[in-house]
Amino acid sequence: MNFQAIKAIYLFEMSRTWRTPLQSIVSPVLSTSLYFVVFGSAIGSRITTVDGVAYGAFIVPGLIMLAVLTESISNASFGIYFPRFTGTIYEVLSAPISPLEIVAGFVGAAATKSVIIGAIILGTASLFVSLHIAHPIWMVVLLVLTAITFSLFGFIIGIWADGFEKLQMVPMLIVAPLTFLGGTFYSISMLPPVWQTVSLFNPIVYLISAFRWSFQGQADVGIGTSVGVIMAFIVLCLATASWIFHTGYRLKT
Repeated sequence: MNFQAIKAIYLFEMSRTWRTPLQSIVSPVLSTSLYFVVFGSAIGSRITTVDGVAYGAFIVPGLIMLAVLTESISNASFGIYFPRFTGTIYEVLSAPISPLEIVAGFVGAAATKSVIIGAIILGTASLFVSLHIAHPIWMVVLLVLTAITFSLFGFIIGIWADGFEKLQMVPMLIVAPLTFLGGTFYSISMLPPVWQTVSLFNPIVYLISAFRWSFQGQADVGIGTSVGVIMAFIVLCLATASWIFHTGYRLKT
C-alpha cells in the first residue's frame, strides 16, 4: 500500500476545503441550522415530543444525516469530476498508484470534510436544545460509516457524470427527496401502516434510524438491520468502483 500517494491525494483535496471555507463549511452548516430553527420552531410548537423525546432534539440526528449525505456526495463527486474535466486525471492514472489508493485518497478526504461538518452541526444544535447521546461510540462509528459510504457513492457519480448538470442530478432528484422522506423530521411509526411498509424500501430510512438510535436509544428499524444495509451499500459501491477501474469506464476516454 502506497500511503505516501494516498496522503498526497488526501491533502490536496483537503486543501480545497481550507481555501474555500465559506462554501465548504459555513454554507452547509448555516443551511442546516436554518432547517433546525424553522422546522424546530414551526413544527415543534405543534408536536412537542416524539416517542418521549422533545421534537427539537428528535430532528437533530436527521439533520446531521441530511448534511452528511449531501456533502459526502457533493465533495466526492466534484473531487473526481474536476480532474476529469481538466484532464489532470491522466496524471493520476499514469502514476504508480493502485485504484484502491486513488479511491482511498479521494473518498477519505470527502468523508473527512463531511464528518467535520457533522460535528460542527452537532455542536451548533447543542446550543439550541438539550442533547443526550445514548451510545456515543456508535454515534461516531455510524457517522464515519455513512460519510464513507456516500463519499464512495459520490465518487461513482463523479465518474459517471459527463457534465455539471448530471453531477447535480442524482443528489437533487434522488438523494434529497429520499432523505426528506426517510424520517428526517418525523418517525415512520407516525405514518399509516401501508406507508410504513413503503418507507422500508427507502435505504435512507435505515441510516437515519440507526443514527437516531445512537442518540436516543430507540429506532424505527432494528440497529442490526440498519448496519447490515449500510455495509451492503459499501460493498456494492466498492464493487462498482472496482469495475470502473477494471474497465476504464469514463476514465480512458
